[in-house]
Amino acid sequence: MPDTDTDAPLRLTVLGSATPYPSADNPCSGYLVTAADTRVWVDAGTGTLGPLQRYARLDELDAIWISHLHAYHCADLLTAYYGALYADIRLAAPIPLYGPPGTADRLADFLTNSARRSPVESAFAVTELSDGQRAVVGSLTLASRAVEHGMPAFALRVEAGGRSLVYSGDTAPCAALAELAAGCDLLLCEAEGDDPAHHTAEQAGATATAAGAGRLVVTHVGRALTPAAAVARAATRFAGPVEHADPGAVFTV
Repeated sequence: MPDTDTDAPLRLTVLGSATPYPSADNPCSGYLVTAADTRVWVDAGTGTLGPLQRYARLDELDAIWISHLHAYHCADLLTAYYGALYADIRLAAPIPLYGPPGTADRLADFLTNSARRSPVESAFAVTELSDGQRAVVGSLTLASRAVEHGMPAFALRVEAGGRSLVYSGDTAPCAALAELAAGCDLLLCEAEGDDPAHHTAEQAGATATAAGAGRLVVTHVGRALTPAAAVARAATRFAGPVEHADPGAVFTV
């Protein structure tokens, strides 16, 4: 079961895991990854800014990392922009934001009603992701790989203190994800369903097996399947522990 060992070198907190829109008690995709004094918001899906504030203010984040630009993975960047600049937050510097190519332009287009570019860059310092990119953020090392989702999309490997977790983002099963996840301690893998641009629950289990992951957490489960059913189906293809990314769950790595 998920636990809350605060001495763990690496922790994953689920802010939300619903798709493609929030449920009454579960926001869309969003996670907080922490190690020591480092905090990274991974995917800013619809509704995740609210629960994020249980753990960190916007001015306490060391970075934000976005897998792709579908709204239910990045929509709360818009409200974060307002929170960072126009309320009680006083940023010492723009928040580092790692996102797919076009992230800054997409945000600027949403936040303007004229030909003038919106001032979104004053809240975020955008670095565009590329295949094989690595970045060191405080105590965390972030490695990104391009994956197969029919649009620019990336998976993430996070390492700290000799431990590792991998987040699939949204993707069909692909060699890049299995390679990125090789030997990871925890694989957080989507299980949307039968759409060819996503994993099924069974495919999530198969990816975890191919990668030699120590533990599988299924997330982004399509509404045609219950979390319990997704866990059971993934377990038919993976012999290790399988759990669901319940909102509010904290996994130590």
